[in-house]
Amino acid sequence: MAYQSISLSSLYLLFLLPSLISAISSCGGPCQTSDDCDGQLICSNGGCTTDPDAGTTESPPVTSSTEAILTNNDFSQGGDGGGPSKCDDSYHNNSGLIVALSTGWYAGGSRCEKMIRITTQSGASVTAKVVDECDSVNGCDAEHANQPPCRNNIVDASDGVWNALGLNIDDGEVSVTWSMA
Repeated sequence: MAYQSISLSSLYLLFLLPSLISAISSCGGPCQTSDDCDGQLICSNGGCTTDPDAGTTESPPVTSSTEAILTNNDFSQGGDGGGPSKCDDSYHNNSGLIVALSTGWYAGGSRCEKMIRITTQSGASVTAKVVDECDSVNGCDAEHANQPPCRNNIVDASDGVWNALGLNIDDGEVSVTWSMA
């Protein structure tokens, strides 16, 4: 019986080990090559960090129904959003209907304080105010709450937006469309 349990343990490790070796690291995570790092991060001195040459400010063109990924952000002081919002240098209550847009869509602040309409695949929609940029170039530092750079197609929304859309925040990300309201 002892021989059988050792064999089962060995088989378990045999199948588990490759998935552990191929794990992708985020900011500050361990790495041996840049293939070990998430997204646009590079491997430097054994840890994943931002690559200033890889960042992009390009986002898909804004249309009357721009496809995006909705993510959740905490806009309050001490939250996972990092520093104060770029549009007004303030922190915000997460029950508010507010968002940050990827760098290209943020457009140098030209969408600050403007309203956008976000629509889910089930047809639920809400109007929210742009208060911040979801930086698609920089990350992995205190200003960005040690998070990697945003992808170029992100609408990073408050709990209030997720709740108004009837979405489960624990889903992490959801495909949506957005347009100027």
